[in-house]
Amino acid sequence: MINRRHIRVKVMQSVYAFLQSKSDVLDKEEKFLYNSIDKMFDLYVLLLRLLVEVRNLEKKHIVISQKKFLATPEELKPNTKFIENQIFQLLEESVSLKNYIEANKLNYWNLDNEYVHEILKLTKKSKSYATYMNSKKSSFQEDKEFVVALFKEIIAPNEKLADYFEDKNISWVDDIPFVNTWIVKTLNQINVAEAFRLGNLYKDEGDKAFVVDLFRKVVLNHTEFEKEVIDKTPNWDTDRIAEIDMILIKMAICEFLKFPSIPVRVTINEYIEIAKDYSTEKSSFFINGVLDKILKDFTESKRLDKIGRGLL
Repeated sequence: MINRRHIRVKVMQSVYAFLQSKSDVLDKEEKFLYNSIDKMFDLYVLLLRLLVEVRNLEKKHIVISQKKFLATPEELKPNTKFIENQIFQLLEESVSLKNYIEANKLNYWNLDNEYVHEILKLTKKSKSYATYMNSKKSSFQEDKEFVVALFKEIIAPNEKLADYFEDKNISWVDDIPFVNTWIVKTLNQINVAEAFRLGNLYKDEGDKAFVVDLFRKVVLNHTEFEKEVIDKTPNWDTDRIAEIDMILIKMAICEFLKFPSIPVRVTINEYIEIAKDYSTEKSSFFINGVLDKILKDFTESKRLDKIGRGLL
C-alpha cells in the first residue's frame, strides 16, 4: 500500500503543476492527483503479473521442446522446478489479481511480450537461476527466496523495462523505486496456506482523504505560507530559493498549522528526506534550517495546535 511519504511526493508534484499552470480550477488537478496514485497501483499489478508471464513462457517452451521429433532426453524429461515454483502458482491462481487485470484492461504483456522474453532470457543466464535449479531441496521458503532474488536482480534494475514503463505513463518514473520495494515486501509476505489476494492501495480512508486535504490546504494558503518563508529568510531573494524547496517548505508549514494530529518532527523528517531525492544537493540542509526557525516561531507565538499523536 502507498505510504504517507509517497503521498506527499504525489501532492508535491501536483502542487508544482498547479502553481506553474496558474490555474484556479482545483477539481481538475485533484482528479489528476488521485488518478496518478491509482495508476501506481496498475504498475504494481503489472509487475506481479510479469512474474507469472515469465513462468508461463518457460512452460510453453518446455511443451514445445517435448514435441520435437528429435527431442533430447533433457527435453523429454526437463527440470520443472522453475515452472512449479509455488509463488508463481499462487500468483497465477489469484482471483483478485486476474479480476483487476481484466477490469482495468492491463493486457500489456500480451501486446508487448518481447519484455517477457527478455526477462526470461536474463533469468536463465543468472547465477540465482542456476543455483535454484540445481538445488536438490524443495520448499516454499526456497521458492520464495528465489522469486524475490529474481525480482531484485533481474526485473527491478532492468533499464529496458523502466524505459517501457516511462513511455506508458510519465508519472511511473518516480513511482518505480517505491513500487519495486512494495513488490519485494508483498512477495516476502506471501503465505503457503493462503490464496494470494491484492491488498488495498491506501492503508485506510484517512490516508486517502489526506491526499486531497493536503493538496487543497497548500494551494489555498500558499501565498500566506510564502510570507512565513520570506520572514525567516531575510538574506535570501525568493528567486534564489529552488521552486521545489519552496513547495516542500510550504507543505511542511501546512502540516504544522492545519494538521493537528501529525507530529512536527515527523513532518520535518519527511520533507528533508523528500528533498534529498527531488531537489538540489544542499536542499535538505536549507529546508531543515528554515523549518527549525519557523517551528521555533510558531511554538513561541503559540500558533501550533497539536493534539493526540501530534503532541509526540
